[in-house]
Amino acid sequence: MLLDDLKNIVGRKGWSTSADVLDPHLTEWRDRLRGRALIMVSPNTTQQVAQIVQACASERVAIVPQGGNTGLCGGAIPDESGQQVLLSLARLNAIRAVDANDFSMVVEAGCILSDVQRAARDQGRFFPLSLAAEGSCQIGGNLSTNAGGINVLRYGTARQLVLGLEVVLADGTVWNGLRSLRKDTAGYDMKQVFLGSEGTLGVITAATLKLYPEPGETATLFVALDSAQRSVDLLARVRESFGDRIQAFELISDRCLRFVARHIAGSVRPFAEDYPWFVLCELVVDEQQALLEDMLGRALEHELIVNAIIAKSAAESESLWRLRHSISEAQKFEGGNLKHDIAVPIGRIGEFLTRGDALLASLMPTARLVAFGHVGDGNLHYNIAQPADADAAAFMQQGTVLTDAIYELVADMGGSISAEHGIGVLKKAHLKRYRSATELALMQSLKMALDPQNILNPGKVI
Repeated sequence: MLLDDLKNIVGRKGWSTSADVLDPHLTEWRDRLRGRALIMVSPNTTQQVAQIVQACASERVAIVPQGGNTGLCGGAIPDESGQQVLLSLARLNAIRAVDANDFSMVVEAGCILSDVQRAARDQGRFFPLSLAAEGSCQIGGNLSTNAGGINVLRYGTARQLVLGLEVVLADGTVWNGLRSLRKDTAGYDMKQVFLGSEGTLGVITAATLKLYPEPGETATLFVALDSAQRSVDLLARVRESFGDRIQAFELISDRCLRFVARHIAGSVRPFAEDYPWFVLCELVVDEQQALLEDMLGRALEHELIVNAIIAKSAAESESLWRLRHSISEAQKFEGGNLKHDIAVPIGRIGEFLTRGDALLASLMPTARLVAFGHVGDGNLHYNIAQPADADAAAFMQQGTVLTDAIYELVADMGGSISAEHGIGVLKKAHLKRYRSATELALMQSLKMALDPQNILNPGKVI
């Protein structure tokens, strides 16, 4: 019997069917989806993962891999049938090796992202993937969704930070591709098949990650703007002065800060005055503080910015970044909200926001825009909070019209409906609409080739 086999594979501490234990794993962060599971298994070795997959494959039972369950598209939630096996990678959490001279490390899929960062830092190295959920998200989930975060401008997405992978395939075979080579043209680059595939093509169990030198002395700026387009102009100016030393460049709307100040204890708005838009920027300055001050002075003179502060200490910097990382949490207190993780060409961000304002005004003028994102890579979190006096359930039902219109605008501007959150369940229909038949057929062919029984996270992505 499958349940007995699974229990034997992981041992007494590695499985649960308890409703209380499973409950947090059966719904996504916003509680928009809820599923059921036959059992949750938590292996602590790659071999156990392989045995679980083999057992499920022999019975044609579906498996849903899950990391920290911080995703926003339902990609790690089982369906409502109660017949799927939930595969938690949380116990597969060893830092296998850190090679400071090779600027690489090997980590297991269940490692918390902040622990990965810390392990690199302990060896005098820097792992740049950073996002709001880094204290609870797991690196396997980050890689399976090709996570982005705040440092993409300088270091790229998760895809660019991986040198090798270890993956359990749909028949239980283990592919060990944990190489740390920077140059390797021997055949296809197989790791790229699994990065961003959301557990539908294989189960990532470990990864060789690329490390960097510690960035050195950094400066944190918080800048006020009179329009969102000014952020694009300012980015160009900062690039002229600092080149690739820009760690992060984040656009934040005034409503974001008001929500954070209202709901997150200890939050303090940086300026006494009100401004419509802000940029939070992290730069590697080393000993070039004078260059930074000169650049800001010229930006003020040319009216690219209207106010600015430079964090005077690590504590001040942390306080400013806490404002940015608290936006999604604060928005939850404002009722129903629609999240749109979109990307448009960097130079057209201002145009997109202007056209988006007009669109929102025509469809639901009392809805509240909560916009923020990563200007340097064109990724905006274009979120819509319900009108203050609206019913949340009714708003979410009506929201499909808003979402469809926003995605049409994104497509018209040559953008993408998913920049870093993935597709999961919630964006499947839109993926079919905004990817060509040829591209979708290629995806289906890849899925059928690697998972012919459709047991790996079925119903997700495609």
